[in-house]
Amino acid sequence: MQGENNRVRKANRLIYEKSPYLLQHAYNPVDWYSWSEEAFAKAKALDKPVFVSIGYSSCHWCHVMEKESFDDEEVAMLMNEAFVCIKVDREERPDIDKFYMKVCQMMGKSCGWPLNVIMTPNKNPFFVATYIPKNSKFGLLGMTELVPQIEKIWKNRRSELEAAGAEVKQRMEIFDRETAEGELGNEVLDNAYDWFVLNFDEVNGGFNGAPKFPIPHNLLFLLRYWNRTKEGTALAMVDKTLRAMRLGGIFDQIGFGFHRYSTDAEWLVPHFEKMLYDQALLALTYTETYQATREDMFKLTVEEIFEYVFRDLTSPEGVFYTSEDADSESEEGKFYLWTEEEIKNALEPEEADLASKIFEIKTVGNYAEAMRKRTGKNILHISKPLTEIAKELNLSPDELALKLNIVSRKLFEKRKIRIHPAKDMKILADWNGLIIAALAKAAYVFNEPRYMEAALTAAEFILTNMRNKSGTLFHRYTEGEKAVEGFLDDYAFLVWGLIEIYEASFEKKYLQAAFELTEIMIEKFWDKKDGGFYFTSKDAADAVARIKEASDGAVPSGNSVALLNLLRLSHLTSEPAYENMARQILKVFSADLKLAPAAHTFMLIGLDFALGPVYQVTLVGDLCEESVLDMFRALKAHFLPNVIVSLKQNKEDGYGKIEDKATAYVCRNQTCMPPTNKPEKMLELLEINKQ
Repeated sequence: MQGENNRVRKANRLIYEKSPYLLQHAYNPVDWYSWSEEAFAKAKALDKPVFVSIGYSSCHWCHVMEKESFDDEEVAMLMNEAFVCIKVDREERPDIDKFYMKVCQMMGKSCGWPLNVIMTPNKNPFFVATYIPKNSKFGLLGMTELVPQIEKIWKNRRSELEAAGAEVKQRMEIFDRETAEGELGNEVLDNAYDWFVLNFDEVNGGFNGAPKFPIPHNLLFLLRYWNRTKEGTALAMVDKTLRAMRLGGIFDQIGFGFHRYSTDAEWLVPHFEKMLYDQALLALTYTETYQATREDMFKLTVEEIFEYVFRDLTSPEGVFYTSEDADSESEEGKFYLWTEEEIKNALEPEEADLASKIFEIKTVGNYAEAMRKRTGKNILHISKPLTEIAKELNLSPDELALKLNIVSRKLFEKRKIRIHPAKDMKILADWNGLIIAALAKAAYVFNEPRYMEAALTAAEFILTNMRNKSGTLFHRYTEGEKAVEGFLDDYAFLVWGLIEIYEASFEKKYLQAAFELTEIMIEKFWDKKDGGFYFTSKDAADAVARIKEASDGAVPSGNSVALLNLLRLSHLTSEPAYENMARQILKVFSADLKLAPAAHTFMLIGLDFALGPVYQVTLVGDLCEESVLDMFRALKAHFLPNVIVSLKQNKEDGYGKIEDKATAYVCRNQTCMPPTNKPEKMLELLEINKQ
């Protein structure tokens, strides 16, 4: 294999890995190890510090650092002389990533990926940084200066680095010791809501300024706050944010699906990678917002997200891939950008004029990087609602939608011949759990069998291929191999998906699977002394440390999702121990929630459920009966986050029909009301105001 400089490229030991991210570094001249005891034993034997670099395959700046530093002979020679070097895929080993991200935060650094940590052979970290250039620039110390400095200090003032590492380790132990502060109430929900009101961008939607991340769980919390309080501003913030995102450059206007985040406040310029978890959580958010508003735009967005997922992120087995890169041909966003000339060449003149109007195509371009290089590249986005554009063009909304669909399809076909971004085709149990939950919820709300079929196929694959005989779940599946024993998120997110499948289909086997996985999760992750779940299993062989997390990141924390799962399962299985464990989780993390409620919004969703009122609806009948479907449709038509629905056959467990019609038994908290066979009466018992 020949490199750009005609050097013979020799594979390092990462060539034997399955992770696409590690394989991207398999021909670096850096003598990489994967995370292993072998690497740390080597460091002890050579008396060298350890350089750990953490990233993921669709990370743009990870690619930049790989090309600039790790693939550079000079930098590699310095690193190989000074360190034992380890590469970690954060998606494959989230336990390692989470621990050192906490270290980064504790050391007061700006944290992100790539995350580079230098530590003693005993795993005590003393230096942390994100992107490091080859040579120093813009106030960033470069690898050619940093490595010799660390090497010199290690040889001459080693005790200082060891002391710093030991101090960080000690502070981590204190940092991770959770303090219980008693019961939580509505005031925590109110405080979080107040934060969102104060930080809402009234012009562009979203919160704070640039960069802007979708963070769907914040919007899911606001939906529930609106449902609880009828505070219209909460729903308005969700509505405006979702509309702005769908129209912005953060959404792929012709191929669909959401990019990772926006670098600006206007949702125009994204980092172009596409992650499975973003598609899942945003589809879920648009689905629930459709329930709350009945706005067709939100339903259409869900359909578009799933069209992208089915087309580009679905494996032949029907389970879902991890992500697509931001880069193609070594340039970020190249696949998605358009010049005015490219638009004209792809379309008829009238169509090109329409595309330029709708997508705001400019001769000079609107992409800052491209504008600096005078390439005239544009990010397609819609600057105003289509109803306004239709009025300006003297078209009906339906006429404009038809024309836009034709234009978009032509541009999509033209774009297909470009070199596509690389795809990370590993299967992760936790992220698949999220997309299963989103598909099942959408199948329920929109009565779409394709979505349920996709959710069932993925769930069956994971339950069959990513567990061992004892039921233990594995985190990653690639090329027929399951590997890396599951983490808390794998269990919690998959259980979430299975609960959504049950409530959409009433297939009891999936409720049973959710129960079984929850029991294993409790056995492997529950802190029997203080409560709450550790991120890593008690059986994990090479974990850096067992930590408990409550705050959310790009995805909700495992403890937050487990909390809501336990509360829902306590009603579905009549298992009181689950509710007690849920309350213990809230107690353990109460100090964190009081200190920063807006950083724990998915746990606040669980708190909202725990505070109640919770309604339990037991439908009696069969899903093939029209009267049962009438009841089911009545429930689907409303946003009911704190309603648990189950189905029983006539006479099962003492539940019977009235007048041989489908009958609903409604309980509010611990109080049950008289059964009814009328959908409108059922809604009245659920205290749903008539629309």
